[in-house]
Amino acid sequence: MSEENKSACPLHGCEHKGSFVEELVCHLPYAIVSVAFALIILSFLSYFTFNLCTSPVLLKRSSSILFHSFHFIHILFSVTGSLITFYRFSNAGLIKGALVGIFSALIFCPLSDAFMPYLAGRILGVEMQFHFCILQEYQNIFPFVIAGLINGLALGRLKKEKLTNYSFGAHSMHILVSAFASLFYLVSFGMTDWYLQIGMVFIFLVIAVVIPCILSDIVTPMFFARVDRKNERNKIKKHKETI
Repeated sequence: MSEENKSACPLHGCEHKGSFVEELVCHLPYAIVSVAFALIILSFLSYFTFNLCTSPVLLKRSSSILFHSFHFIHILFSVTGSLITFYRFSNAGLIKGALVGIFSALIFCPLSDAFMPYLAGRILGVEMQFHFCILQEYQNIFPFVIAGLINGLALGRLKKEKLTNYSFGAHSMHILVSAFASLFYLVSFGMTDWYLQIGMVFIFLVIAVVIPCILSDIVTPMFFARVDRKNERNKIKKHKETI
């Protein structure tokens, strides 16, 4: 299989052509485990919260703190992961890579952590509050964007065969952190009685985690990398024709 057609998925050594369906199959087990683990942590948090105070306000406040922490860290891993994938398939310079990383993180992290949990809560009949961090807390977001850029650009300078191990770590952490951020958003902005519909919450959050993560870490950077490589080939071809 040529390098251009090889999957960017670093998880459990997937070797396939990198179609969206194949990437979905590759990532789904990790999303399921990550959401299940996040539910376990939230179960303990809810148990101890309701033992201390019957009001859901305390649970919402603690979940809000956890949501923001995981959301900001999610952005860090998203920028890093998309840059690692981009530089595995492209030899582009710093500016192109930085733009890909910023675009992926600022589009797909809010989609996974805020919009899709908000939509899930509304579908399940909860009066959800919509919170968009990039507009309200940009001063906290951009330090993590910058850190992700520095991390991703530094790792992108490594030899491509070494990037697989780093990509596995960043990608796995991205999925896990995304699961926590999505779940804590759901609770902190409306759904404090999540345990009454835990089955549907589980299904919705797996979807909220796996699809944006694939788009952010795999599909988007590979698309731009392939476009960049195609443009380079066209430039070389035109140059040869003029000689």
